[in-house]
Formats: sequence, C-alpha cells, structure tokens
Amino acid sequence: MQKTFLLKGLNCPNCSAKIERLVGEMDGVSSSSLNLIRQTLVVTLEPTYSGDLTKDVEKIVLRLEPDVKVIVKEGHNPSAPAGHLPFTGEAHDHHEHCSCGHEHEHEHNPSAPAGHLPFTGEAHNHHEHCSCGHEHHEHESNPSAPAGHLPFTGEAHDHHHEHCSCGHEHHEHEHESNPSAPAGHLPFTGEAQEPQHRNRAIRLIAGAIVYAVGMILGVFLHAATPVFLIILAAAYIIVGGDVVLRAVRNIARGQVFDENFLMCVSSIGAFVIGEYPEAVAVMLFYQVGEFFQTLAVERSRRSIAQLMDIRPDSATVKRGHDWVVVDPETVSVGDILLVKPGEKVPLDGVILEGSSALDTRALTGESLPRNAAPGDMVLSGCINESGALTIEVTKTFEASTAAKIIDLVENAASRKAPSENFITKFARYYTPIVVFSAIALAILPPILMGGGWADWVHRAFVFLVVSCPCALVISIPLTFFGGIGAASRKGILIKGGNYLEALNSVDTMVFDKTGTLTKGVFKVTEILPAEGLTDEEVLALAAQAEAMSNHPIAKSILTAYGKNVDPEIIRYYEEVPGRGTRVTAGGRRLLAGSEGLMKDSGIAYVPCEKPGTKVYLAADGHYMGCILIADEVKADSKKAIESLRALGMKKMVMFTGDEENIAREMAKDLGLDEYHAEMLPHEKVAMLERLDEKRSAGSKLAFVGDGINDAPVLARADVGIAMGGLGSDAAIEAADVVLMTDEPAKLTDALKIAKETKKIVIQNIVFALGVKFALLVLGALGIAGMWEAVFGDVGVMVIAVLNAMRILRK
Repeated sequence: MQKTFLLKGLNCPNCSAKIERLVGEMDGVSSSSLNLIRQTLVVTLEPTYSGDLTKDVEKIVLRLEPDVKVIVKEGHNPSAPAGHLPFTGEAHDHHEHCSCGHEHEHEHNPSAPAGHLPFTGEAHNHHEHCSCGHEHHEHESNPSAPAGHLPFTGEAHDHHHEHCSCGHEHHEHEHESNPSAPAGHLPFTGEAQEPQHRNRAIRLIAGAIVYAVGMILGVFLHAATPVFLIILAAAYIIVGGDVVLRAVRNIARGQVFDENFLMCVSSIGAFVIGEYPEAVAVMLFYQVGEFFQTLAVERSRRSIAQLMDIRPDSATVKRGHDWVVVDPETVSVGDILLVKPGEKVPLDGVILEGSSALDTRALTGESLPRNAAPGDMVLSGCINESGALTIEVTKTFEASTAAKIIDLVENAASRKAPSENFITKFARYYTPIVVFSAIALAILPPILMGGGWADWVHRAFVFLVVSCPCALVISIPLTFFGGIGAASRKGILIKGGNYLEALNSVDTMVFDKTGTLTKGVFKVTEILPAEGLTDEEVLALAAQAEAMSNHPIAKSILTAYGKNVDPEIIRYYEEVPGRGTRVTAGGRRLLAGSEGLMKDSGIAYVPCEKPGTKVYLAADGHYMGCILIADEVKADSKKAIESLRALGMKKMVMFTGDEENIAREMAKDLGLDEYHAEMLPHEKVAMLERLDEKRSAGSKLAFVGDGINDAPVLARADVGIAMGGLGSDAAIEAADVVLMTDEPAKLTDALKIAKETKKIVIQNIVFALGVKFALLVLGALGIAGMWEAVFGDVGVMVIAVLNAMRILRK
C-alpha cells in the first residue's frame, strides 16, 4: 500500500534527504521517496505495518522542519473509477477522528447542483463539533474560486491542524495537484506565493537600508560605538530574526546542526569577536541568497508544471437533446462530445462530424498542427484550433492519453537515477564529517599550538557554513526531473531518472522491423494463384482465413478484399504465433501464413522468389496460391540510424519475422550492423539475451518496438522503448520509454536530452564540490572568511539550480 503526503513549505534540500531517509527506516515501511520539486513524499508500507503513518511522518517532518505543513495527499490516480474524486482512487470520505469521536466526512453526489461541492449535494460547510464545543472549519461557497482551490470555494482545500481544547490535531487533507495553477501560485497547489515573497523582499530591503545607515554613521561619520551597535543590532534582527527563532525552535526539538543553527552561531560569533559589520552582512547575504534560491526553485516548479498542463478541465457531452458541461471523469465510452475552437480535447475518440487543425505540441512535440476530419482518431490533451468537432468517446478518462501522460511524468520522480541515490548517501556522511572537522578545527590548534582561540573559532564557523550540501541535494534531482519534463514536451515519456541516466550507457540498440523501422501499413501488391484459380478466388479464401485476426497483414488482405466476411461461416479459428492462421470456414479447412506453416502442415506449395512479405494459402490440404504484401520503410528511419551512429551507438540490430532476403535488403539499405530474420516472438527474447551477453562491461542494451507482441522483449531489455505505443497498454506497462509518435528520429532526441542531463549533473557535482572543498581548505587556512563561506553555501546553490534549469529549454 502506498500513501502520499504533501509537505507544504518544504524547501530545504538537506532536510528533505533526512526526512526521506528517516521515514524509510521506520518499521513497516518498505520505501520512501521524497520529491522536493513537487514537495511530495510517497511512502510504501509493508503488509505488517500497524501504526499511525500520518502521525509518525508528522513527527519526523516537524522535528526537522517545524514550519512545514504535512498534508495527507489523495494523489493523482488516473484509474480512479467514475464517481470518485479526480486524482484519487478513493471516495472522498474523510474519517478524521478527534477525541470527541466525531468523523469529518464528505459524501459524493455527481448530480450536485451548481454552487455546491462537486460530487456532493450539499454546500461544503464543515461545522464538526467535538466534545470541547469548538467548531472546526467552514468553507463558504464561492463560484469565483481561483484555479487550484476547491471548486466553488475561495480557499485551498486544506483541513488544517486545528487544535481544539481536547489537545488533538485534525490533520490536513489536500486533494489534487494543480499543474495549471496560474503564474505566481505554487505549482501543484495553486496557493498564492506573491504576498509571502513581497513581504520577505520588503523585510530584506528594510534591513539593508538600516544596515547601510549604520555603516554610514559608524564608519564615515564616526558615531558613538553604542549607537553604531544598536543600529547594526536592529538591522540584524530585521534581516535574521526569523532565522534565530527557527534555530531556537529546532534546538528545542533536538534538531541542532541545520542551516539556521549554523548561520546563528556564525553570525552571533562574529558579534562576539568584534566583527560587527561582518555579522550583519553575512546574515543579509545569506537571506538574499535564500530568497533567490526559493524563487529559482519555484520557477523551475512552474516550468515543469506547465509541461504537464494537458489535463482537460471539463467536457461538453450530449445528454438527450442538450449539451451539458461535466467533469471528464464522468464521461463514458460511446458518449458524444462537442469540442469548440480553442478548447482541449477532453477524451480520446473518433471524429463524427467537423474538421479542424489540432495542436498536438503538448503530446507529441510536433510544432505543425495536424488536420483532422471525420473518421480520424483524436487524443485527449491536444487543442482544437479551428472548426467545431463532434467526437465519439473511445476511452474513459482514466485510460485516456492525457491521463496516461500525467501519470507517467508524475510518477517518474519516484524512480531515482544512481546519481541521485549517490548524492543522497554522500550528503548523509558529508555533513557530519565537516561538522566534527569544524569542532576539531576550533579546539585542537589552540590547544596544540597555544592561543588564538578567536581566530580558530572564526575559521570553524566558516567550515560550518560551507558544510551544507544543499546545492547537490536539490540541483541533481531537479536536473533529472527537468530532463524528464523536457522529453515529455517533445513527445518522449521517460518513466524515471534511472532510465534517463541509463540511456547514456546504451551502445547496442535492437529494432523490431514492422511498425518501428517500417510504417506497418501493409498493402497487397500482387496475387499469385495456383493453376486453375483466379485472383478473386484466392483473395476471398485468404479473407476468410484472416477475418478474425488483428494483425496488420490480415487487415491488409481484408482491405484488398473490400467485402465483409460473414462470421457465421467461421467454425474454428487458431492463430499460430509467427506462422499464420488455421481456420475452418464454409466447410473448408484453410491455412494462411508463412512457408513454415506450409511445411509444418505438409502442404506441397510453390515457393515465391519475389521480394516482399508472402502469405501462402491452402484449402483442404491443397495449395491455393500466394499473396504478396509490401510494407514501406519510414521516411526518417535511415536518418535516425545515421544520427544514432553519430551519437556513439556502436551496434544496431534488426529483428523481424520476415524472410531472409527481405531482412537482408532492408538492413543493407538502412546501414544496420546485424539482422535476424524469420523469428518467432519467443525467439526474440532468446536472441536479445545472446546479444546482451556480448555487450561490453558497463554498457546497456535497448530494444525498440511498436508495442504489438513486443512486451516480453521490452521488459527484458535494459531500456525498453515503445514506439507509438500509447495505443498498447501492454507496451506502456513493459516499456521504460514511450515515444508518442512513430518517428524513429525521436530516439536521437531522447539520447540528446539524456546526454545533456548527464552533462549538467556532472557540471553541478564538479562545481559544487570543487568550490566547497576549496573554501574548506581556504577557511581552515584563514584565507576565506564568512562572505566566501556564505557564497559557498547559498551562492553555489543558486548557480547550481539555475544551471539545472537549462535542461528545461531543450
């Protein structure tokens, strides 16, 4: 079982790593994953867990970050059944008990009238009385509620930790992430942040002005020392008073060695040793750096959220003779939708009436609009640019393209890259080592060499300030999450940072032929009947043999036949994997398939030497003829192979069930290193394993397929890539990377993003560690002071975050 928490207000990367580790070490918890960018903590419980997870998590979080709100988050769940809350798989039923024994419960009612809570028939009005006689919360109806707040309310849907006299807390619940939160609001929550930032900026400016006045009076006008100290103390309180308060509260909770404590000790220590201007300046510089760090992180959050802004807010569905605006999750397969110009397509479907140009940029990364007409499939999340469309729904919301994309991208953060895991472990040991080194630096030299306590204590303060590894702990996950977001903008869905990093090590790529390197759109080009038969007779028998098959070759034969086959005449149907079909139709035993099927069945057939895919046909044990079918190579297949080669791909192999001569010619034309023809599905897995054994140490193997019968091979490869696989649930489940178009060129985009992500990660690691270690040495030698130390902490953090954000522009 998994439970997700929103840690509202969590911005400290070092504390985030500690929270993730401590929650993961709890009894009965199998894993925990904290995504600082989205401020979410996902906890996976073992069946034996019997505690109160919310209270246990709160205890850990509040000990490390007392200002953070812990919210039980009913996270996005595209598979939520109709009638449940969006982004949840559960009915919206809050049974939060206080000591009075009362429950806080909300019922669902899809027919709720306007102005009431969705899925309820009542206004959302909490007057829950506990035995203490106090009321717990009330939300008034407000139709103008901003995005990210409860529909029909003006407040974010939080059940705050409201303390009644009974002394118990009533835990918060927040329902949904809101990637479409307007600018200036926190992504995924919609909560306005501008007033908070404005107040903080005003406070910093006021403190800077008071500090400047003090410096002018004390340094240039030579004011009396008490006046000088009073003004500097006032500036210090204005700028750093909140830091001191947080440090005191944290110490009371047993959390000592955090940034607040280190800055207080360092700056107050500077006051003690007579460095008054430096004490205030260091705190001011630190606070300004923290302010810009917060802005940079929130900007990256918004940028990533905008990449996922494809969720439709409503759907216009036909109910009787009227068009009604409803929640997309309440729409069923077969319902008729109206999509007006400028609106998002809410669910996948087929166009019944109208034609338009569709903007599919958010889904496929294609800049040019796609023309759509009656009979064409349309995907949810694309934007209707011109004419009105009437669409018949083919998939429910939870199975729609938009829901799948949002789910894949949101869950990608839980699969961390090796680099992320390394940094988390590194930070765990790095900070204590530096802290104890600082203590030794303050104590041992004066004892061993005598005197100079103030100087060595000052050097120890420098050591402490530099010690925080925040630049790495936040910038590395941000880079991977940004890389995943940038890839999704190009129509490439990568399921986790581990797969994004693994793409850098791929040097062997195996392609399935049909639907991957070729269009997979087959066409009958020639019919070779046996003696005494006509083309029409052979085609009619082949249509009967293939009538029950969904294979592209079968569909091409049925298309060429152009008539409906009466299903009543088919008495027996068997599909032979990799061979063809065995059918009893119209009283005749029919075989349609490869040469292997003819040989296995003892049919005396006439081999065809012409190039192309061949379907041999037999009836009642006699050979009836051969049908030639052609499959066209995709326009960008050759260019993609050349580009992959230029990016360092060492070996590229093709798997196909086609005949040897077809495979040989195609491999030669495309410039592939190796091919394997006439393969059955199970043989692909065996051959992939043999290729895997031959690859060099440290490298990885990727398999690219179209999702049809490729799930076992996709799952077996180090990196499974499904091409155009959104129509195949099995492909999405098995693949690690999903390309939303049928273009092989997307593979080069995926590799380029992976390489750029890795480059930024390495840059940040080298830069952050290089600067920190240099400042540690210089601080120990007395060369670097507090200014340099604060730069080594906050300055390096801001630069690393800004560098990480470059990946969003790829």
